[in-house]
Amino acid sequence: MTLSSVEVAPVATPTPERVDSIRAAAYRIRHHALNMGEVQGQGYVGQALGAADMLAAVYADQLTYRAEDPHWEGRDRFLLSTGHYAIGHYAALAEAGIVPVAELETYGSDDSRLPMSGMSTYTPGMEISGGSLGHGLTVAVGMALGLRLQSSTSRVINFLSDGELDEGSTWEAAMGAHHHQLGNLTAMVDINALQADGATETVLRTEPVTEKWESFGWYTQRVDGNDVSALLGAFDNIAALAAPIGRPSVILCDTKVGRGVPLLETREKAHFMRIEENEWQICREQLTAGYEGTASA
Repeated sequence: MTLSSVEVAPVATPTPERVDSIRAAAYRIRHHALNMGEVQGQGYVGQALGAADMLAAVYADQLTYRAEDPHWEGRDRFLLSTGHYAIGHYAALAEAGIVPVAELETYGSDDSRLPMSGMSTYTPGMEISGGSLGHGLTVAVGMALGLRLQSSTSRVINFLSDGELDEGSTWEAAMGAHHHQLGNLTAMVDINALQADGATETVLRTEPVTEKWESFGWYTQRVDGNDVSALLGAFDNIAALAAPIGRPSVILCDTKVGRGVPLLETREKAHFMRIEENEWQICREQLTAGYEGTASA
């Protein structure tokens, strides 16, 4: 069976109630991320803000899990390849009830379960230790294959970045997922056009990424990663069109670093941000004003 990819319209339009619920979760995730960032005064806050809608769609709409039992065998697996995005992931875990909200205050502190880079040995709900880029999708392929061999209906969702597409191991894993017909595997790529050494296109051009994923046999959709309705529609398409025929899926998500906080959206050095003491409250006020303006529109 042949599927067109990017051109496929949503099988159904997400209801306004569903969209509003995820937008609210994304707002809370962003708010948690700002509070955590203030603990250290710096960090990967911009990535957390940019990816908040993606994380909200996953944790508030897609994943099957038990907050009180993070190791429950029947859970879906969410793998964070980009360990430095942990600040956003912790916020999502708090939103999901897996990590207490009060514990977020310990972010990056000595003896905290919430180190600045994600580590599975420390944090409940963290499936892998990310940060050495290029490993996440390979682990996800192994997990997805193992779950299928166990006749499990659980899914694997791997979050990776556009910078991670520089790594050859990512494409080896993509090829393996197609070969093994892993319809239980979805990759989400945060395309924010920025990595540690500068703009992604100046470090190593990865475009055209849509055509590349399609050529590797994946069901490919490219959406605005800060558009909740588009994200939900993409997941609905996967469930209806790709997963049933054993085709791995990828959602390419164009996002903006610092999304929701104008002060940070325009900051030049945005990969690892230093935010001044007097700016944190400004950030929170801008976030709230933007969310309330969207909600009332």
